[in-house]
Amino acid sequence: MLIEYVELPVDKWIEAAVNWLIANYRFVFQTIKVPIEITLNNIEAFLQWLPPFVVILVFAGLGFWAAGRRTGIFALLGLLAIGVMGVWEEAMITLSMVLSSVIFCTIVGIPVGIIGSQSDRFYTTIRPILDAMQSTPAFVYLVPVVMLFSIGTVAGVIATIVFSIPPVIRLTNLGIRQVHPELIEAGKAFGATRWQILRKIQIPNALTTIMAGLNQNIMLALAMVVIASLIGAGGLGLLVFEGVNSLKIGLAGVGGASIVLIAMVLDRVTQALGQIKKE
Repeated sequence: MLIEYVELPVDKWIEAAVNWLIANYRFVFQTIKVPIEITLNNIEAFLQWLPPFVVILVFAGLGFWAAGRRTGIFALLGLLAIGVMGVWEEAMITLSMVLSSVIFCTIVGIPVGIIGSQSDRFYTTIRPILDAMQSTPAFVYLVPVVMLFSIGTVAGVIATIVFSIPPVIRLTNLGIRQVHPELIEAGKAFGATRWQILRKIQIPNALTTIMAGLNQNIMLALAMVVIASLIGAGGLGLLVFEGVNSLKIGLAGVGGASIVLIAMVLDRVTQALGQIKKE
């Protein structure tokens, strides 16, 4: 059979393409890195500057306001548990990474999703890219990210953005497309322009679905921070990585449990905010 005699050197092609990008466009990737680094450093510095009880009360109050007493108490106890375990500083690094990635995923993902909802051709074009971003193993991102952006927490945030942005784009597109046609027809009947229909009818009615996309973005970002520790990212993921390397089950367990607690608090709060938008 032909397949037994023909072997395409795809690995060499990929390596050559990445080397070509590094040789010719490294300055572009370093420019992209700057706003992410500034955002990450500022958020991390702010969270580390705030007293722990202030951060705990803010999240507890937000949970209480958005979802009620049960969620507020859970956020309070969950964050207190992180502090009691002695990993508060690492938790704030992880939280700053997640918040930074969510900010840039929102800035990029929601507009791309909106454009996709308005143009079938555009969404058909980017859909294979989104499929590749979601199905490619997370470890595969690490090598090109390190080669293009070097190692460190910023590189970890960039890998997290690439890994976690597809749900934001997909669910924004889906939410706007699912707005009832009669609402759009009513807007047209009253003389609304396409932009007015999008801004005043489609986006408000799609906010619940868009918030679900941001919720999934947060969950994927928290899953990625552990993997990002392999390229020098700090935070709770580094504790897990060190625990695995040195077979310290306690250290890995504390890091993993703290990540789970942060994930559960953020999940409950963002889900509740989505329900508020729906109401």
